[in-house]
Amino acid sequence: MSNTPDALLGPADIRELAAALGVRPTKQRGQNFVIDANTVRRIVRTADVRPEDVVVEVGPGLGSLTLALLEVADRVVAVEIDDVLAGALPATVAARMPDRADRFALVHSDAMHVAELPGPPPTALVANLPYNVAVPVLLHMLETFPTIERTLVMVQSEVADRLAAAPGSKVYGVPSVKANWYAEVKRAGAIGRTVFWPAPNVDSGLVSLVRRTEPLKTTASRREVFAVVDAAFAQRRKTLRAALAGWAGSAAAAESALVAAGVSPQARGEALTVEEFARIAENRPTGNAENRPAENKERGEQ
Repeated sequence: MSNTPDALLGPADIRELAAALGVRPTKQRGQNFVIDANTVRRIVRTADVRPEDVVVEVGPGLGSLTLALLEVADRVVAVEIDDVLAGALPATVAARMPDRADRFALVHSDAMHVAELPGPPPTALVANLPYNVAVPVLLHMLETFPTIERTLVMVQSEVADRLAAAPGSKVYGVPSVKANWYAEVKRAGAIGRTVFWPAPNVDSGLVSLVRRTEPLKTTASRREVFAVVDAAFAQRRKTLRAALAGWAGSAAAAESALVAAGVSPQARGEALTVEEFARIAENRPTGNAENRPAENKERGEQ
């Protein structure tokens, strides 16, 4: 569906655009622009983007991935926080893919604060996420837009490992459990440093998330389950009996909740599935103080 063979951006195009806009990628916003057309096409293929998809992209930057998505998807909505980049992207799309420009929309906003998107609801999320906010942005988008069925994000390799980690892994933690609340999560490949400008000093990885066809079966709310997850990993070296004492009201109350959930009080958070965390939340002792800090301030990253 590409308009011309050179519709996508190459290294010279990226540098030319950046120079014209006076843009220098900033560490503060975790900006590393993809300069390789083969890489963005690979991302679109790996994301299983389909002709009927409405894709939301977070952090489009100069538009490398945006153009590759527009080649395939029915519609692309890009969320960009940077004033200069947000201002320039529609013109880039119009210049390089004029007959697809009406299928593109830009939302100039911080993705963490986006509550709605223009047009039909999104069916897919594909993004090169800034390393410093990758997990909170991912979780926010999955929670806010339940119509997103398939997600593919490019993140720092270590973050990719944490998101896709299974119980018992050394890197299994808050991001692993919370991502699994929404979706089946797996590593979907590695990305070399040379396809970015500037080249980052860390490796990157692709993570695929396919939303659960049916929500987790539990009587506990997402917030209640996430409160247990946060408490369990806040002191991950401690047994759950000790780590959940504050959440339950006392160590004895935590033990009662764990036993009722069929979980050993001597276990640690890194050994539990999201289903087990949900069972613990269901068995929280009643009569404890409400509005605990862990419930009011969820953490996305650990």
